Amino acid sequence: MSPTKPIDCEPLKQLIRTVPDFPKPGILFYDITTLLKDKAGFAQLIDALAQHYIGRKIDLVLGIEARGFIFGPALAYRLNAGFVPVRKPKKLPAPTARVSYDLEYGTDSLEIHLDAIQPGQRVVLVDDLLATGGTMQATVQLVKQLGGEIAGLAFAVELDFLKGRAKFPEYDVFSLLHYDE
Repeated sequence: MSPTKPIDCEPLKQLIRTVPDFPKPGILFYDITTLLKDKAGFAQLIDALAQHYIGRKIDLVLGIEARGFIFGPALAYRLNAGFVPVRKPKKLPAPTARVSYDLEYGTDSLEIHLDAIQPGQRVVLVDDLLATGGTMQATVQLVKQLGGEIAGLAFAVELDFLKGRAKFPEYDVFSLLHYDE
């Protein structure tokens, strides 16, 4: 199988709206809902994420609440993998593992079903945005607790100036769109 040419996602930046002072003053929010409603843009984004992982034997895609739920199932479908939601506390009905973490504007916790990942399963963790990396660090901890093998960390957007990628030197971190400030 010959390598495919990477998909140029830079034009997708035009489909992302920035909202100043959300969710609190001083935060510039990158709103992907404007990209999601564009059928060609959304398809291109999912295709580009999938292209990076096709042929890497991915068993599961984990989507982090809430926007990881948008990309995760579509990516899992394209990779012929299962989908696992990583949720806020008390949203999953069966026994869970939980990790608390800091984010750039507060603290939070995430949970995953204890039986969501079998030891040795290869998983890709997906979220909409990599900022400081706190949410993804918590998800990495959950995967490790359950014995999963992390095949990659995938993001639609990365805020390079916050250096969240530096927290994951041992993993394949793949982001489609980069912002320097």
